[in-house]
This record gives sequence, C-alpha cells and structure tokens, in this order.
Amino acid sequence: MSRTNSTRATPWVRVVAEREIRTRIRDKSFLAATAVTLAIIIGLLVAGVFFGNDADEYDVAIGPGVEQSTTTFAGQLLSDNGSPDARLTPRPFESDGDVEQAVRDGDADAGILRNEDGYTIVGDDSVDVELQAALAGAISETVVQGNAAAAQVDLDALREGAAPQVRLLDPNADQSDARSGVAFAFVIVFLITALSFGMTIAQSVVQEKESRVVEILAAAVPIRSLLWGKILGNTVLALGQVLLLGGVGVVGLLVTGERELVQGVGWSLLAYVGFFVLGFLTLACLWSVAGSIAGRQEDLQSTTLPGQMILMVPYFIAVLGGDQVRTIFSMLPIVSTMVMPGRLAEGSVPWWQIGVAVAATVAAAMVFVRVGTRLYERTLLRTGGKLSYRQALTASDA
Repeated sequence: MSRTNSTRATPWVRVVAEREIRTRIRDKSFLAATAVTLAIIIGLLVAGVFFGNDADEYDVAIGPGVEQSTTTFAGQLLSDNGSPDARLTPRPFESDGDVEQAVRDGDADAGILRNEDGYTIVGDDSVDVELQAALAGAISETVVQGNAAAAQVDLDALREGAAPQVRLLDPNADQSDARSGVAFAFVIVFLITALSFGMTIAQSVVQEKESRVVEILAAAVPIRSLLWGKILGNTVLALGQVLLLGGVGVVGLLVTGERELVQGVGWSLLAYVGFFVLGFLTLACLWSVAGSIAGRQEDLQSTTLPGQMILMVPYFIAVLGGDQVRTIFSMLPIVSTMVMPGRLAEGSVPWWQIGVAVAATVAAAMVFVRVGTRLYERTLLRTGGKLSYRQALTASDA
C-alpha cells in the first residue's frame, strides 16, 4: 500500500511544485525584488572597481644631476612594497629653485636635489611615507652602485646570499578582507532568501485556507503532496535565485581581475549551495506549519516568529561571534548553513568539522520534515482561528 500511495503522490508533488514556480515567476514583486538585488550586486562590483583602481600617482621633481633611473627604481620599490598600481612620474627641472617651487606650488609631491654632500628629498610640509621610503631606497641604491663602480668592486659578489627568502605562513592574508566580505555575503544572501521565500510559503498556505481553496485541493490531492509540492517548488526558486546572484557575483569578480579570490573561495561556493539546500528544506517545513496554524494573514506575525528567530540568531553569531564561538556554532544544525561556508571562505576548516556540520544538519532536516509534515496534516484543514504550536503538537490527526 505504501508503494501505491507513493506512486500516486509523486505526480501530484510535481504538479503542485510546478504551480508554485509558475505563480512565483509571474509575480511582478518577485521579479522586481530579484532585479533590485542584481542591481545592488552589480553596483557594488562597479563601485569596487571605481574606488579600488584609484592608483597612487606621484609626481617627483628632479634637479640637475639627478638621473631619471633613480625615480624608475623608486617606482619599482613602490610596486614591490605593496602598491602594485602606484605610478611615479619624474619631472626634470633646470635648477634647484625650480624644484623647490614646484613642490611648494603642489605641482610635485616631492623633489630630489643633488649637491656635493649627496642627495636631498624635498617636501612641502610633509612627504608621503611610502613615497619617501621608495625614494630613499632608490637613492641609496644609486649611491652604492656609483661608489662600487668607482672602487672597482663587484657589487653582485658582495650581495650574493644577502637577500633573504620569504615564506608566508598565511599566503592568503592579503585577501582576508575580501574573503570576510564573501563570508558576510553568504550570511546575508541566505538570511534574505530564507526570510522572503519562507514568508511566501506561509502566506500562500494561509491564503489558501482563508479562501477555502485548500479544502478543494485536499479533496483531490493528498495533503502531504500539497506540502511537498509547495516546499520543492519554492526550494527550486530559492536555489535558482541564489545561483543567479552567485553567478553574477563570480562573473563580476572575474571581470574585475579577482581571479585569485574566486579560485580561493571556489570550494566554499560549492559547499554553500549544499548547505543552502539542506538549511532551506529544513526551515521550509517550519514556514509551512506557520501558515497552516494561522487563521488569517495577521496571525503570521506570531506564527512565523520561531522561523525568524532561528534565522536571526545565526546571523548575529556569524557577524558578532568570535572565532571560538563561530567554530562551535558552525557545527550546529541550521546555524551551520550560514556560518560554515563563511569559515570555508575565510580559510581552511578541518574535514571532521565539516562532516559534523553536514551530519547534524541532515539529522535536523529529517526531524523537522517528519514533525512538520505531521503538524501540517493535522492543522491545514482546521478553521476557527489561530492555533499555537503546543495545540498543533497535541492535536489529533485529522
């Protein structure tokens, strides 16, 4: 008998899911919200390019006797010391006075003068720290090379073995801010998507109850099929929206030259999709029950409160929690949906912690689905006002 019921229920689940999808994609508010979200993502990427590509540009006035190769080497030092987009432009002048006047008038960020005692870096009221360090290093190199040539000393032989090797314990440290931004984006996207689609599920259920349409549907379709069709349809829509937003974000990062960042968080993006599906399916049953125990639309404010709290608590943990707190909560069901992908984006996570998070979320999903299905079947056709969750748990099967 169970096989027959399953066989009969499966087509109805598909029919209900397709109905949910068709209704939603024709909803102008849903399309408008998706378009606005895409516009925000694109706007953030454009703003990042606009402000991120604001390279440091320096004009350096050089007096008589100062070779332009000195400023060329200073530009290389700027690039090597963490300012790869910095540009240094030499501006030759015929006298020291012209150099000083150019700096005083703001036509040059700094100046270099040369006399019998050596070189002098000239600034107005101050010289940019990075620029001063680069100019000082370039001048020092120029003087050393000149002295070595005059003394007929093999400078390369003297330098052999003097340059230390660099080994980074955290090679992704320069991407820490960007990775933290990706982790925060994971949290925000799941929070907004789960809330918006969750409320849609609850509103859809209570609308069908108020209009008595659900009684007609229940006469032809098993209540469990109504539930699963609604859940699967909205899950497909939610996942599709997340993939669309994520795809636009990835393409935007690639276009703006953040290929290394995309490669670094690639695994976390895949993990996010998996955790998203598990987390959304777990909560979708709760949202459906929130609609089934409500008697009218106004009741949703209280019946959806548990679902909202389950979402908001992980949000604050992900945003405000310390490393140890986030590590512990990232292995708890539902909370892991937000926190674990963010931890993966920020750095490596032990495999056993990922396994615990997945197992806990799957176990929670099975419990929520089982309990939620039973409550939905008990309360969907009940009229006469709002039910509490306690009443729903103690109610007899319809």
